[in-house]
Amino acid sequence: MIKQPAYLKKGDKIAIVCPAKKLTRSIAYAITVLEGWGLQVVIGKTVHAAHHQFAGDDSLRAQDLQSVLDDPEIKAIIAGRGGYGTIRIIDDLDFTAFNAQPKWIVGFSDITVLLSHLIAKLNTQSIHAQMPYTFDSATPESLESLRRALFGEVISYECTSGNIPNRNGVAEGVLIGGNLTLLVMVEGSPSEMDYTDKILFIEDVGEHEYSIDRMMRMLKRSGKLAKLKGLIVGAFNEVEVEDIPFGSSPEQVIWEIVKEYDYPVCFGFPTGHIDDNRAMALGKLVSLKVAEQKGVILLFKK
Repeated sequence: MIKQPAYLKKGDKIAIVCPAKKLTRSIAYAITVLEGWGLQVVIGKTVHAAHHQFAGDDSLRAQDLQSVLDDPEIKAIIAGRGGYGTIRIIDDLDFTAFNAQPKWIVGFSDITVLLSHLIAKLNTQSIHAQMPYTFDSATPESLESLRRALFGEVISYECTSGNIPNRNGVAEGVLIGGNLTLLVMVEGSPSEMDYTDKILFIEDVGEHEYSIDRMMRMLKRSGKLAKLKGLIVGAFNEVEVEDIPFGSSPEQVIWEIVKEYDYPVCFGFPTGHIDDNRAMALGKLVSLKVAEQKGVILLFKK
């Protein structure tokens, strides 16, 4: 069983730190929301730090994250934003205290490196969800899903994929995934997750179609895609325009690569670099039902 951190309760302390890119605008609204959930918010040094594009140099970012990993009073850690930089500090972190008393770590995008590491090396659940930098534009549903995930309330999603065809089916398995680029970047490292019998979700932003094609084919060649129980495709937005068209959308690229398998596949799921970025608890057992008439149902099990 993958270890589950203790769910939050009102009065708990949570920390905001920035393991990657620096903040370029206020996160006051996010702090207000978190406090409205009854939480005490601790602000890390990196929230107001800057070193070129980073939230402080590598040493500061590692120290800031380390301090809240070690602090027994901090019950959850939320990354202020993504960007780039987590992979530069992941190997400098000591998870001894965290492993003895796991806590929820929340983020998406570049923070996929940390979330993947938690499952791969520490066998611990985490949450892929909105971050303070994105709270301002987040849908109420996405923020509520994060609150429910942190406080241990039941989470289930129903959605449709519009005009994008799905592959119908039912599956149950442990949920893994995150940003496709970062999942590929940790391949061959200690942060690489095991894909066997898992339900994988993927998303990305600002990539070329050929790059998505290349990354998906890399996962296929490694045998990972063949081992899945299901595939959830989130948002692939802000696709870079080619001088010479590639000829396939990101969804068409992905379908071409996984169409030979028999597990359920759904497209257009509300996860990724979008306002309606729903919380996805990595390491949780989930059931996935993809049906032509009712769309997609994803249920997180206790």
